[in-house]
Amino acid sequence: QVQLVESGGRLVQAGGSLKLSCAASGFTFSNWHMSWFRQAPGKEREFVAAMSWSGNSTYSDSVKDRFDVSILARDNVHNTMYLKMNSLKPEDTAVYYCFLGPTWKTAFTGLGGSWGQGTQVTVSS
Repeated sequence: QVQLVESGGRLVQAGGSLKLSCAASGFTFSNWHMSWFRQAPGKEREFVAAMSWSGNSTYSDSVKDRFDVSILARDNVHNTMYLKMNSLKPEDTAVYYCFLGPTWKTAFTGLGGSWGQGTQVTVSS
């Protein structure tokens, strides 16, 4: 059973930096794809960034050039995904969720995979 555990969210001032972590375990497919989503109060969950087992990565336009996603693959069933967030803005305030799926498409849609419980990021102005 896939388990995803996010950590690192906290209150930070605008312009500051923060690094989120997502520990993944229990997945059995080798061609995995992981992504970050976020959901602000009163808004729908939105895609933030994704990275594949092959090293491909992509970002939403709202975070491109400010956020950086990386993955440390410790073995075939344990990964840790990071999201380094720089130049944070109040509009980055949201619960950030980690997602793991079997295809690149699932990493964008958040369908057909597993979710973490989320970690709260609050950016004060």
